[in-house]
Amino acid sequence: MDTKESEPRAPETETYDVVGIGFGPSNLSLAIALEEGPEPVTARFFERQPSLRWHQGMLMPSAKMQVSFLKDLATFRNPTSAFSFVAYLHDTGRLAQFVNNCDFFPTRREFHSYLEWAESKVRHRVSYGTEVSAIEPVTDPGTGAVDRLRVVLRDEAGTRQVEARNVVVSTGLVPRMPVGLERDEHVWHSSAFLHNFRAWKKGGLKRVAVVGAGQSAAEIVRFLYDTVPDATVHAILPSYGYAIADNTPFANEVFDPAAVDDFYRGTQRAKDAIWRYHKNTNYSVVDDEVIRDLYRRASDDETEGRQRLRFARLSRVVDAKRVAQHTRVTVHSLIDDDTYDLDVDVLVCATGYDPMDPAGILTGLEGRLSQDDDGRYRIARDYRLLGADDLTCGIYLQGGAEHTHGLSSSLLSNIAVRSGEIAHSIVTGRTAAQERGVPA
Repeated sequence: MDTKESEPRAPETETYDVVGIGFGPSNLSLAIALEEGPEPVTARFFERQPSLRWHQGMLMPSAKMQVSFLKDLATFRNPTSAFSFVAYLHDTGRLAQFVNNCDFFPTRREFHSYLEWAESKVRHRVSYGTEVSAIEPVTDPGTGAVDRLRVVLRDEAGTRQVEARNVVVSTGLVPRMPVGLERDEHVWHSSAFLHNFRAWKKGGLKRVAVVGAGQSAAEIVRFLYDTVPDATVHAILPSYGYAIADNTPFANEVFDPAAVDDFYRGTQRAKDAIWRYHKNTNYSVVDDEVIRDLYRRASDDETEGRQRLRFARLSRVVDAKRVAQHTRVTVHSLIDDDTYDLDVDVLVCATGYDPMDPAGILTGLEGRLSQDDDGRYRIARDYRLLGADDLTCGIYLQGGAEHTHGLSSSLLSNIAVRSGEIAHSIVTGRTAAQERGVPA
């Protein structure tokens, strides 16, 4: 009898039907769609942040959502879902109060509370504080097909890996700064506004500049004006004034699920026309209520013979540097083609976000994924990346599909339907694989 001790076996790699990269509202909605699906699906989501975070730097008391409460994580996919905003209100005892308010648009704080409530019900599927560092193909030795993906993870315990038959990438938007400017203690991006504002302990703000003409910029200007009564607030606008968001019924149809089909199947000319005519439903526009609030405040100032709220129209910031105790902001005005300096305590850049770029996380699959003439990924209607014939696993995008799926491809407006379509595609693909004799 051989008494030699056997060598310890290496632990088996965990394999999931779905691995989600990122856990913001989009993949939270997907987790719910999988939870409510007709078949059990093994899924794990990995998020590098320590908890669910959604625009926390912009959760100001007066800030409201720009989409209806019915466009929540689940309702458009399943009106009877236990994860709907109405279910949240009922569960927290606030349904009557919300109805009495007669408003289709909850505050951002209220919607964030709803997200946390929904997340608590699927938290068992999520690993926080875990970053995905690479995605690599796994080839089946029998068929030669890439039927799984190796997902390399890094957390405080070190590096490990799992395997997935499908991966859904949803890493979120990237804050955009004006060209040549970097964030620091005195130059902020709106995404971190509230965090920076609360941390400011230098005797209060006296002069603040806010650059941008969208909803976030206007809300920050209003918040600073109301919250810091002794401060002068400079609004630096690339436009002549704030443009109103088109929230009318026909324009809003561009966010309907059927509009995604029209965009996806449309010619490039049709796609360009939709962007040209309907960008004002979401980009660089402001709700009517906020515009009127700001105009009223500026008018009241003029009546009282003071000017705490100042507008630099058709202007852009070309530089910002620290000079003595101030941040010197260099502003170029298109009106007279002149450049001048403005000394402030803080410059807030509400200059938007760049779309999610999944290329960095997908470098391990370079050459296997199909791209168009502009180097953008080709994407199927179900948000699955198209690739080589031997790529039989699924790679899906929640974001980064504006060129194929249109305005709503990364927005809350279509989040429930989009997640439902991805979940359906995953389950259908698994069923088809099983029928071909591929082991689950």
